[in-house]
Amino acid sequence: MKLNTYLNFNGNCQEAFRFYEEHLGGKVTMMMTHADAPGAPDLPERARSAILHARITIGGVELLGSDVLRDDYGQIRSSYLSLTVDSTAEAERIFSVLATGGQTYMPMEETFWALRFGICRDPFGVLWMINAEKPMPVAP
Repeated sequence: MKLNTYLNFNGNCQEAFRFYEEHLGGKVTMMMTHADAPGAPDLPERARSAILHARITIGGVELLGSDVLRDDYGQIRSSYLSLTVDSTAEAERIFSVLATGGQTYMPMEETFWALRFGICRDPFGVLWMINAEKPMPVAP
């Protein structure tokens, strides 16, 4: 069994996945538009160029996504992608990249469990928690 996260976008899935590929060291391994599917000639132009299914690997984990072609699309409200990195510098860099053009909910700062931790929404509507953990003692 394998559990994957599937994100829905409002017409900017391709842009988001290419952004993650560039800035998070990911690798897009699949990108299919609705025009690539059987029966595509019957679709309106907006739907033809929208992403039907995409896959990117980031940090050894596959993230899946597509564009939602509905007028009632809503941003993600209660789920976060949590990214743990090895250094404060990398945490600061990634947080800055993701938060620019988005929203910061908790600025990048030191906490009792992390050298750096922050929460933001990226320009594509995805919520992120960025974490550079402190070494913690193991309970006996």
